[in-house]
Amino acid sequence: MKDRISGEIADYELKESGILISYSKPIKRTVPLISANVELVKKINGGRPVPLLIYLCDSPVPDKETRKFSIEKLPEIYSAMAVVSKPGLSAFIMKILFKFQKPPIPMKSFTDDQEAEKWLNQFI
Repeated sequence: MKDRISGEIADYELKESGILISYSKPIKRTVPLISANVELVKKINGGRPVPLLIYLCDSPVPDKETRKFSIEKLPEIYSAMAVVSKPGLSAFIMKILFKFQKPPIPMKSFTDDQEAEKWLNQFI
């Protein structure tokens, strides 16, 4: 595994398997922060979408414009997303993000990171 790469909204590790691990930070997401993060992830993954295993933490709910921008950018950098968090948190986040539309990439919530990684392997 490569060294951890620090970003403003998350830290990342790209595993040898090709799965990107994201350690979310409790900061409010904004369009400029998401935009900078997309560029960071593109540098990490060589500009091609990769499966993401994200460890969610409690953070403020972003505004509507930021949520819309985030959803539009997802397919540019991720091929699938496994969300690992304490029970209820990821379901709540996904409900907010995808209230009116289907996620643009395969997404699934987990409380167990090994199960999440196993699911992501199909997208490598």
